[in-house]
Formats: sequence, structure tokens, C-alpha cells
Amino acid sequence: MATQDAAADEKVKRGAFSSRKVFIFAAIGSAVGLGNIWRFPYVAYENGGGAFLIPYLVALFCAGIPFLYLDYALGHRFRGSAPLSFARLSRPAEGLGWWQVGICFMIAVYYAAVLAWALRYTFFSFNQSWGDNAEDFFYGEFLKAGEVGVDLTVVAGVLVPMVLVWLAVIVIMVAGVEKGIGLTSVVGIPVLVVAFLALVVRALFLPGAAEGLEAFFTPNWETLTHAGVWAAAFGQIFFSLSIGFGIMITYSSYVDRDTDMTGSGAVVGLANSSFELLAGIGVFAALGFLAQAKGAEVGDVVEGGVGLAFIVFPTIISEAPLGALIGVLFFGSLVIAGLTSLVSVLEVVVSAIRDKFDLSRRLAASVVAVPCAVISLVFFSTASGIYVLDILDHFINQFGILLVATVSMVVVAWSLRALPLLADHLNVHGSIPLLLWWRVLVGGVVPIALAYMVFDSFQAVVETPYGGYPTWMIALFGWGAAAAVMVLGYVISPIPWREDTSLADPGEEAPPHVDPDPFPHVHVHDPVRPAEGTDER
Repeated sequence: MATQDAAADEKVKRGAFSSRKVFIFAAIGSAVGLGNIWRFPYVAYENGGGAFLIPYLVALFCAGIPFLYLDYALGHRFRGSAPLSFARLSRPAEGLGWWQVGICFMIAVYYAAVLAWALRYTFFSFNQSWGDNAEDFFYGEFLKAGEVGVDLTVVAGVLVPMVLVWLAVIVIMVAGVEKGIGLTSVVGIPVLVVAFLALVVRALFLPGAAEGLEAFFTPNWETLTHAGVWAAAFGQIFFSLSIGFGIMITYSSYVDRDTDMTGSGAVVGLANSSFELLAGIGVFAALGFLAQAKGAEVGDVVEGGVGLAFIVFPTIISEAPLGALIGVLFFGSLVIAGLTSLVSVLEVVVSAIRDKFDLSRRLAASVVAVPCAVISLVFFSTASGIYVLDILDHFINQFGILLVATVSMVVVAWSLRALPLLADHLNVHGSIPLLLWWRVLVGGVVPIALAYMVFDSFQAVVETPYGGYPTWMIALFGWGAAAAVMVLGYVISPIPWREDTSLADPGEEAPPHVDPDPFPHVHVHDPVRPAEGTDER
């Protein structure tokens, strides 16, 4: 009874999702982001078209969902933020959690800038403010981007929407897990799906849409023999599911003990991939129209990332019937998808700070979000923001997320040998049993695939400086940022936890044959004392 009371008090203090449905919406909201809309279609086209779906599905079921279960198991079993969950698993592993927290802080800083661009372009769509040359408008008149370097000249057209984005994010974070994050996801995801479905339907009726879809789905079977294509599939699944850097650990810690986590993970993984396929159909239908309008081949107008969103799509909007509607639906979808993802990234930091230092929800949200917003505004509302963003995004993804995911998986699977414990935990209420297949994938296949991607990225950057940027910029905003988040983990870890935080394994739901405390030599068994206050303080 005492254990149950302590667990109930902790749930009230940290906050929780009110139901499995809210958790699933929040997890989908985190997974479905900008990369689903502007990255997947381009990656699929460049890596075999329809044939790419084979390695993509293999990656989903052999790497993406299994890793998602690992994150779920850590958060759901150990009931804490990423650092606290790792600390409860093994005290020396806490640094891995803070490494993930640092990565999320970095991502939040620059992610808000892209949301601000999308928000501004939503309104630009009404009168096609970009004129006849979308590329010159984006880099010139809108971003005021000059020569590569650091130029802190403030761009008012970016500053204002960024302030609005951060005000919205701060309100959501202060509101709490259920009333903020949960409500945003439950409302935002259905709106996103409806808006994007409307965009796809409109795109399918454009002249040339069939040619675009043919280019997207026509399989190039020869590409399946290339290791790089398989690496691209694993990379796409990995980044799009928001796994390996603390988000799903944090979210799963807010879920009731008797929740079916494996079934929920399958729903989230399949929903994310379904949205990516929907994005591919909509984007390539629109690209087929653009190719026909320009008298070119579809391959000549294909682009991914920032170029697709802010250069190619504005051109489509200018050429297409009812272009303003297409623009509002497309950029509005980017804003909604980006907002739910940004909130999830920031929650990793807020949750960790609350667990470590015993701060109220409002104070922790302010302590995290306000400095994050200030840094974001200083660096990314300036004339050089696009260059810093590009470098930071590449290095944090390749040498932050991928690296910490590889290391943490090896530590959990081989150093701590915790996979049987975690599998048994999820199997208590899970509808999909995690048997030997899961341990083989998580302990062998996935870390090997991730290590290959890290090595391949490292080799590419060493051979050719990323983006042709100056060495000092790559060293500062690239390698420097990737190293800083790693060092952060080992700087914060020695700081004592708040007095009422127990580092003992809270696994009261473990099956009788499982030792609920498998690593007693590294645990600090503090007494669990009832927590005061609520998530809404």
C-alpha cells in the first residue's frame, strides 16, 4: 500500500496522460514532424522509388518499432525523465540521459526557426508574396541571407513569427502534460490529418499529377543491392519516429502501469509511416504538376528539405489553380506538425530539470523555455540564421542523435544486460510479446546499423567539409555543438537529485520471477517520500 501511495503521489507531482489514447496522440504528434513532409518523399525518390518501400518496411519492423519499445520500456518501467530512468537502471548510466537532454535543447533552439518560416509563409500564400522567383525571395528578401558567415543583423520578418511560436510553446509547456501537451496533440493531430488529406486530394486533381506519382512509385530494383539505400531507409525511420534521444522515454513515463505499450508502439509506428506515404503522394502529385507546367521532367524539379518547402512549393502555389488554398494547407500542416514535435523535444528538458531539481511545472517550463527562446531568437532571427541552422541540424542529427542512440543501446544490451528485464516488464500488459527476436534486433541488428550510419557520416564529413562551409563554422556550430551535448551529460550527472527522488527501481509491476532490482551495486536506495503539489503548480 505504501508503494502504491508513493507511486500515486509521484504521478500527481510529475503529471500524466489521462488515457492511452492521449499518449498515442502525443507520441504520434512527436513522430510526425517536418521530416515526414519534406524529407521522406525526396529520400524515397532518390533511393529507388517504389523499390525503396522494401528496405523502408524492413527498417520499420526490424529497427524502428523495436527501438521504440526499448524507449518505452525504459520510461514506463523506471517512471522518470531520460536521466532519471537511466539512473534508476544504473547510476553510472545517468549521463546518457543528460546527453539526450542536451540534444533536445539544441534541436528546440533551431527547430522553432523553421516553424516561424512556415507560419510566415502560410500568410504569404494568400497573395504569393514571393513573386516570380521563390528562391531569390526566400534567401534574399525574406531571410536577408548574405555571404556565409556570422551576421547578427536582426531580420524583423523572422523575429516576429518566432516570438509568436515561442509564446505558444511556453503556454503549452506551462499548462502541463495533460492540459498542455496532451490537449495540443489530441486537437492538433486530427486537424493536421484533415488538412493534409485536403492538400493531397487537391494535388491529385492537378494536371500532371499522374506523372508525378509514376515517378514516385516506379521501382528501381537495382538500388536494393546498394548498402547506402538500406542505410537511408534505416536513417529515415530512425529520425522520423523520434527514438533514441529521450522523447519516448519521457512520454512513456507519463502512462499508467497497466497500459499496453507494445500495442501502442505498433500503432504509433504504423501511423507515422502511413503519414509519410501520404506526404509522398501529395508532394509528388504537386511536383508532377510543376514539371508539366515548366515542360520539364519530374526529376528536374524534385528537391527535399528547406528547398522543397520554401522554394519548390511556393512555385507550385503560384502556378496552380486555387494556389492560395494549397499554400495554406501545406504551410499550415508544417506549422502544426512542427509545433507538436517541438513541444515533445522541449518536454525532455523540462521533465529532466523537474526530476533533478524539484521545481514546479511553471518554474521548470520557464527556466527551460525562456533561455531556449532567447538563444533561438539571437541566432536564428538574424541574417546568418539559415547557415547556422543547417550546420547545427546536420551535426546534431548525425553525431548527436545517432551516436547517443548507438552508445545507449550497447550499454543497455551488453554492459547492463537489461533487455530481459525490460522485455518482461512490457510483456506484463503488452499485446505483442517481446521474445528472443526483440533482444536479437535491439542487441545486434539495430546498433550495427546505427554504427554503420555514424561511421559513414563521419567519413563523408572528413572527406568533404559539410556544405562547403568555412572550417571555423563547422568546428564551432558542428563538431563543437555535438561535443558540447556529450560533455553536458557528465557535468550534470554528479549533481545530487532532489531529496524525495528515489533512485531505486520502482518496478512493482515486474513479474514474480524477475528481480525488480537487478543492479543493486549501483543503486542508491533512498526512501520514497510522498511528493507534494501537482503538475499544474
